Amino acid sequence: MSSYEDRLKALRAQLVRQKLDGFVVPLTDEHMSEYVGAYAQRLAWLTGFQGSAGSAVVLPEEAAIFVDGRYTLQVREQVDGAHWQYESVPQTSIAAWLKDHAGQGARIGYDPWLHTRAWVRQATEALAEKGAELVAVDTNPVDAVWPDRPAPSDAKLVVHDDRFAGQSAAEKRAAMADWLTEKKADAVVLSALDSIAWTFNIRGKDVECTPVALAYAIVHADATADLYVAPEKMDEAVAKHLGNAVRVHDRAAFAEALADLNGKTVVADPERAVAAIFNGLDAGGATILSLRDPAILPKAIKNDTEIAGHKAAQARDGAALSRFLHWIAVEAPKGSLTELSASDRLEAFRKDTGLLEDLSFDTISGAGPNGAVVHYRAEEKTNRSIELNSLYLVDSGGQYRDGTTDVTRTIAIGTPTEEMKRRFTLVLKGHIALARAVFPKGTRGGQLDALARQYLWAEGLDYAHGTGHGVGSFLSVHEGPQRIATFGGGDEPLAAGMILSNEPGYYKTGEYGIRIENLVLVEERAIAGAEKPMLGFETLTFAPIDRAVIATEILSEAERAWLDAYHAAVLDLVGPQLEGDALAWLKAACAPL
Repeated sequence: MSSYEDRLKALRAQLVRQKLDGFVVPLTDEHMSEYVGAYAQRLAWLTGFQGSAGSAVVLPEEAAIFVDGRYTLQVREQVDGAHWQYESVPQTSIAAWLKDHAGQGARIGYDPWLHTRAWVRQATEALAEKGAELVAVDTNPVDAVWPDRPAPSDAKLVVHDDRFAGQSAAEKRAAMADWLTEKKADAVVLSALDSIAWTFNIRGKDVECTPVALAYAIVHADATADLYVAPEKMDEAVAKHLGNAVRVHDRAAFAEALADLNGKTVVADPERAVAAIFNGLDAGGATILSLRDPAILPKAIKNDTEIAGHKAAQARDGAALSRFLHWIAVEAPKGSLTELSASDRLEAFRKDTGLLEDLSFDTISGAGPNGAVVHYRAEEKTNRSIELNSLYLVDSGGQYRDGTTDVTRTIAIGTPTEEMKRRFTLVLKGHIALARAVFPKGTRGGQLDALARQYLWAEGLDYAHGTGHGVGSFLSVHEGPQRIATFGGGDEPLAAGMILSNEPGYYKTGEYGIRIENLVLVEERAIAGAEKPMLGFETLTFAPIDRAVIATEILSEAERAWLDAYHAAVLDLVGPQLEGDALAWLKAACAPL
């Protein structure tokens, strides 16, 4: 179709054919994934929005797109305000907007494979106040008018070897079976793609940058399981790995299989299983226990093998990033680099390791004002030159068999302004405060968030994103349940073995962005005289932090000592992997303040 306006018109015509007065379009798939395959990119196809989180509502005369603070600038650049209203979450919600905008008696459609049961309940109640109703559709109207919609990926499953996983799939199923017995349940439905990948020690290539496969699973209290996956994705190696205790079925048979659980007590996760799964279990006569997916916490708490693998991945990734930082220090002042040429070169340095499976997300390569767009993604029409006397923000990561990386560095190209240096240093002080934090066992991420913001707050500044997210083990770069944030999560107690990001930032619209991100491991801390078990963070990411943007006079002695020790560790770990000019550059970049 020729334009986004035409697509909106086509959808409205389809709604008339389906006797609907509106439709909700979330950015997710049937597994409530954050990152989705091309076949599920309905929001991007309809609106042009390229972010990783958002939703839209289309009514006969108006339409709105809903995004959080990370995408406030991006949505205005990518989505036409002549046809779409911009709405911010969590300040408003789809349910609240529909209550105000849907017509009396309206029929608002939704796809039950793309929403949670809680969302359905909330939207139903809001519409009822308007005398309107929420209607589940059998055919998604966006799919009906998307002429060249990609097919789901047919990439093969691959075995995730025990030498990377640290625990066999049989052991994981046995632990899950014990948990089911304890809960007096017969089975659990797994629909989150990373939970299935983790539980069965398999990986896939169905979602860009996230090594998962489109599948569903039902694990039973006898430790057997049913795995629902497209037949063309299987091969002998995977079948042998799964063994006789795992029965493999076509993914298309999953919905009907829910009816076979008649009379059984079945666990389903209200946050991760879509409404259609609950509807199928209800219709089939199962007794439902609404509990968290039992893979979530064990997946988040890395075992010794996963931690060792992650550290190995970080060491090689830090060397690749350091080579890039040296390269950009030499090339950027010449004035020939762009956001895209820089991100391509960074990817090449990672590929040179010989072990890169994929990027862990699309590199955020933001020059000057584009750095202020929190989740910016460079493309030909937005591609800026990296100019002298500006800041360049690069947020990137790699997927390796032994670990997933995610790191942000903000680099001065030429001479930064005093304001840039001061604000960078306020962000750095927050980063160091969080890195040095010691806290009692049971502390939530939300309780630590202010540590990273305190110096910005003192000068009337802030940033509109969380400070830290969990990270998977050759899995999703955004992994729950742990977060360091005061909104949208952050209520999970932190536990030894969890990996999170530490990424405060500052963004001046139209001018520059600053973010400093390392990954950290939650570890037990022995403190003399402590009256309760204590935890702290071990920093896992090793690459220089640009000294040219540091206003050293506002760092305390303790902060200087932390940075000097960090840079000494970078030199120890990364130095032996570099040589020549790159090594000389690293030594200078890591010299004490």
